[in-house]
Amino acid sequence: MAQQSFSFTNMSENLEAKTNHQAILRPPPNIPSNIWKDTPAFTSKVVSDRISEFDQIYGRQIQLMKDKVKEMLVATANDPVEEVSLINSLCRLGVSYHFQAEIEEQLKHIVESQCNLGGDNHYDLYTSSLLFRVLRQHGYKMSCSNFNKFKDSNGKFNKILTSNVKGMLSLYEATHLRLHGEDILEEALTFSKAHLIKSLTENSSPHLAKQIINALELPLHKSMPRLEALKFISFYEQDESRNETLLLFAKLDFNRVQLLHQQELSHLSSWWKDLDLPSKLPYIRDRVIEAYLWAVAVYFEPYYSRARLMLCKFTMLITVVDDTYDSYGTLEELRLFTDAIQRWDISALDNLPDYMKIVYSFVLNFFDEIHNDLTEEERSYRVSYTRETMKEMFTAYLVEAQWSIQNYVPPLDEYFRTAIVTAGIFAYTSSIFLGMGEEIAEKNNAFEWLLSRPRILSATYDIARLKNDMTGHKFGQKRGHTVCTVECYMKGYGLSMKEITEKFNQIIENAWKDINQQCLKPTPVLMDILLPIVNLARIVEVTYRDGDGFTYPQYLKDIIPTLFIDQISI
Repeated sequence: MAQQSFSFTNMSENLEAKTNHQAILRPPPNIPSNIWKDTPAFTSKVVSDRISEFDQIYGRQIQLMKDKVKEMLVATANDPVEEVSLINSLCRLGVSYHFQAEIEEQLKHIVESQCNLGGDNHYDLYTSSLLFRVLRQHGYKMSCSNFNKFKDSNGKFNKILTSNVKGMLSLYEATHLRLHGEDILEEALTFSKAHLIKSLTENSSPHLAKQIINALELPLHKSMPRLEALKFISFYEQDESRNETLLLFAKLDFNRVQLLHQQELSHLSSWWKDLDLPSKLPYIRDRVIEAYLWAVAVYFEPYYSRARLMLCKFTMLITVVDDTYDSYGTLEELRLFTDAIQRWDISALDNLPDYMKIVYSFVLNFFDEIHNDLTEEERSYRVSYTRETMKEMFTAYLVEAQWSIQNYVPPLDEYFRTAIVTAGIFAYTSSIFLGMGEEIAEKNNAFEWLLSRPRILSATYDIARLKNDMTGHKFGQKRGHTVCTVECYMKGYGLSMKEITEKFNQIIENAWKDINQQCLKPTPVLMDILLPIVNLARIVEVTYRDGDGFTYPQYLKDIIPTLFIDQISI
């Protein structure tokens, strides 16, 4: 089909569509408003000037500190503990992306030389846990049997360990890298968590208590890297053993990257304002800032700027379409729309009600824009992959809409066959790859691997689907009958909400073990491809920890300003 652009300008904005000349009664939107609308930091046109000013003041200093950190990495090469400790600090401070090649080379050397990492070493609990966690995070399958040395004669973790709160916290964080069958880490999780909770009522230092509370709320491995970097900078600043060069480098780098994020938000806010979809389609969730948060969670690094912009726009696209299927369209209208998506042709507009013409044009315009953007670099093949996964998702949306409209609760197996597609993991992951670089080149088979439905994707689906359904169940019922896993379990097994929550949490824990397994070397695709998927699971954990943070902005209202507005004091 020839590439064409479509305009919303002359389309009717009357959402009182009629079928057979009868007015259609639709439920009220009942959607919280956009709390970030017209926020100056997200709409400023002078961010580029601020970036130039920042670079003039700090650019040379940042480069000198970056060179010094590289020297520090070289200097620690003969001491694996000191080396891993430095790498851990770089990762947690959010600056490790500057030194990826050096870090990988250093860790590979540590593992290949063995460096006394076995159970016969004399490392304490903190150090043993740190080595295990950092190496596992980078794909090395460290043996968990090393933790047996911390057990007593009865095969239980020695209670004397509980006096070492820093060591217990290190152990707790390490346990979240566990795989299926690693019973000792299951024991370690129960043991460390119980004593960390107890330590909060005793005499833990305020500095350490904050770190414990943060870890218990959401462990490092399951949290958003950019958010954890911000928190760790404040923790590290209070650490008496801190390295001042690392601390200043992390602060300056955070502020510099934040300015780039503000620049991207300004572009996206302008793009979204020009579309004016919230006024034309008042039933949709106006969530461009939250959509951008997801993009930053997937990859925050400066070199992924274009990928973030594409991902944020795609997130808004599927939000608009999802809301159309979930809470506004009639079954006949949705069938027409689904058919139009399958045809993918401008002539399909003629058969759609006016409001759906707006939605349909938005979809086609987006893909035309992406196709034109990627054609010059011979990456347009990515568009066809993403479009096909999106078509599949919208077809599955129709199935769920039919269930809801007809008040049908399907058996679990029938539901999951559809829900694995409507969760958007495959389409969303494909869109994650759209704007990435050569790591997604055809020779790396990234899209072929994606279409094989690898376990890391279905595990991420489990987390996304269940977290979403646990927090969104009540909201879905307010909008009318909406089928979700909660209802299916209630009907299929007669379980209470408490029982369902316990079962879902166990499924989610098993899904994380699958993710951990998939990230061990040798990986089926590059780690640069796997990591954004892991980060997708992490932003799901953050967004749905207290409630549906995408639909209800109040759940994320404290996170967004700290990441995108408030600069760190130097």
